[in-house]
Amino acid sequence: MTTSPDSPQKTAAMLIIGDEILSGRTKDANLGYLAEWLVELGIELREARVIADDVEVIAETVNVLRQAYDYLFTTGGIGPTHDDMTIEAVARAFGVPLVLHEGARHNMVEVHGLELNEGRLRMITLPQGCELVETKNAIAPGFQMGNVFVMAGIPKVMQAMLEGIRPRLETSRPYTSITLTAHLPESTLSVPLRELQERNPDVRIGSYPFYTDGIPGADLVIRSRDPARARSVAEDVRLMIAALME
Repeated sequence: MTTSPDSPQKTAAMLIIGDEILSGRTKDANLGYLAEWLVELGIELREARVIADDVEVIAETVNVLRQAYDYLFTTGGIGPTHDDMTIEAVARAFGVPLVLHEGARHNMVEVHGLELNEGRLRMITLPQGCELVETKNAIAPGFQMGNVFVMAGIPKVMQAMLEGIRPRLETSRPYTSITLTAHLPESTLSVPLRELQERNPDVRIGSYPFYTDGIPGADLVIRSRDPARARSVAEDVRLMIAALME
């Protein structure tokens, strides 16, 4: 992992693949985990998409997202069954053939002691030129192709694969985030909050409403890669809340 505190922040997208997600049968648990994991590394997750098990759609979406962002993370569709289409789609996106990956074969046969059947052969037939993602317990191999990281959909396996990916990412100084709570409706906060944002374009100010016992309020989140700027603007927000409460 290369850390460059003052370098431009890297961007990322996530592609969640699977009919089972779109049908509601499976509830995705990976997006939130990946978002928090990337925040710690100073990488900004800019976009997430959920798409069906369709080779053409997956390939087209991979090409769009890998060109738009520094990193693309995919989850789902790398298992042994006919509806696991991600491996084939990534090969198509990069215009390379699928080949038996010797490293993946070694991991499956020599490390895990499994016999190769048709389903397992399908799992280790990967895009030519890809690099495996090292994991201790995963049988299905995750892999990297260019700036695309292909991972399993099972949360525990995906999380293990992320730790194998970590050393390959260029990170930067993470955002400092400060949250202040205002027990006021957003309609009251909107004008002074907008004015604060306009005066501080280098700092992100977000408003997230809530209701407690029917009483409106909002959590105001101040984010900056410069801790001093985050603290300074947070103090301005605190003073704004106090003035509105008078």
